[in-house]
Amino acid sequence: MTTIDVKSRFEAKLIRPAKPGDDRSWVYVVLPREASERLPRRGRTTVEGTIDGHPFQATLEPDGQLSHWLRVSGALLDAVGAAPGDIVTLELAPVKKEPEPDIPADLQEALAASPEAHKVWNTATTLARVDWIHWITSAKQLKTRAKRIGDACDMLASGKKHVCCFDPSGYYSKAFRAPEAEDF
Repeated sequence: MTTIDVKSRFEAKLIRPAKPGDDRSWVYVVLPREASERLPRRGRTTVEGTIDGHPFQATLEPDGQLSHWLRVSGALLDAVGAAPGDIVTLELAPVKKEPEPDIPADLQEALAASPEAHKVWNTATTLARVDWIHWITSAKQLKTRAKRIGDACDMLASGKKHVCCFDPSGYYSKAFRAPEAEDF
């Protein structure tokens, strides 16, 4: 994938999340504000780059503070030969064209059941689809997620290509943030 010629280079600490879920192998990095400001948007953004010279492509998550955080997989961590607490050098650049997001199965089913919504979904931009999916998957409860899917189909069927009342950066709503760090 081709990147836009806007690279950021910085050092950051690898942080282990306090609640990693079932996979304890991953860590994360919070981008410095200056690096985040060079990206095209405050919401989810896909980048290509390197960590200590090892290439990767990933989607950055908003941290709710007008910056981003990066989930570093266990496989990439092993390739780099680093451990939580280590300082690594990152080089990042936004991709030239945002990749199409994976559509969750429950949203696919709902879109398939609503031809009008599906038609508008297909004409929306990739970034609009990223935001719709982010809004739906950011729900903390299954009940809320199901309601958002229904609302999304209603809004799409009425011709709305962008999710309304959603701050993809989390700054105004404080909906998003980097994971809480584990104490070392």
